[in-house]
Amino acid sequence: MAVYTDVPDDELRQFVGEYDIGEVVSCKGIAEGVENSNYLLRTETGTFILTLYEKRVDPGDLPFFIGLMEHLADAGIACPTPVHGSDGIALRNLCGRPAAIVTFLNGMWPRRIKPFHCAALGGALAALHRASASFTMGRANTLSLAGWRGLFEACRDRADAVSPGLADELADEIDALAASWPLALPSGVIHADLFPDNVFFRGEQVSGLIDFYFACTDFFAYDVAICLNAWCFEADFSFNITKARLLLSSYRAARPLSETELAALPLLTRGSALRFLLTRLYDQLNQTPGAMVRPKDPLEYLHKLRFHRSVAGPSAYGLN
Repeated sequence: MAVYTDVPDDELRQFVGEYDIGEVVSCKGIAEGVENSNYLLRTETGTFILTLYEKRVDPGDLPFFIGLMEHLADAGIACPTPVHGSDGIALRNLCGRPAAIVTFLNGMWPRRIKPFHCAALGGALAALHRASASFTMGRANTLSLAGWRGLFEACRDRADAVSPGLADELADEIDALAASWPLALPSGVIHADLFPDNVFFRGEQVSGLIDFYFACTDFFAYDVAICLNAWCFEADFSFNITKARLLLSSYRAARPLSETELAALPLLTRGSALRFLLTRLYDQLNQTPGAMVRPKDPLEYLHKLRFHRSVAGPSAYGLN
């Protein structure tokens, strides 16, 4: 989450007036994240999240995102539910941008990842994949192989200023992944961005999953690989195999992974590391002046990518 667009009070009141949620009590920008403008909205009837969709979000994809959240909520997944206005419409415009209000989830995202967080996450991710299997809409992953090349070309000329030799390393990695990327693994709608700040906990249990605006149709195991990268490395970039084992064991208890999926994990973790390295690199090189947003370090994912290139097989992730 982030804030790129300031919402004047009069426009906010008019926008909220189209919903049956009472008058605005307060509206505060949320600085976390990088993609959309988000506000914590309090009204006379409760607390909500107001999102204005910006940057990489294609307005044509918004019905997919809205429909997915409604589908998952109906299936028992704790996630934000879009609020429909008095006219029955959930998606409208604010300050010249598509915008929606969704329900607020209680809980805290973990600032310090412990093993029990990874165990709970694995089960929650598997439940998400099982619930999404019956969702009839689809959306291509625009941040897969073709998208990586586009991002890289946009950064190539300035990449070495971030880290010497980075441009050549990224070019070689993209070529290597393109030559070996799996063609047929179990697929469906995945979250594709399930970082710790998108998972809420109450105690040791997951209380909610948020931010579905990268959700797409792709390999389920690729979603697992994204979580291994986001949850199982320590601050010094060392890989915590105990956390990985707990995440994978919990996931497999609810949705078994095939031998083909397990064998592909080293390649999928490389791909997911490259994906976040490239988007962070692009964002660092193309910051929006005045935006209330905290850029994330792309080199964190360079360390992770190099680790995955060094592993001999899926046993490196705690699998027997």
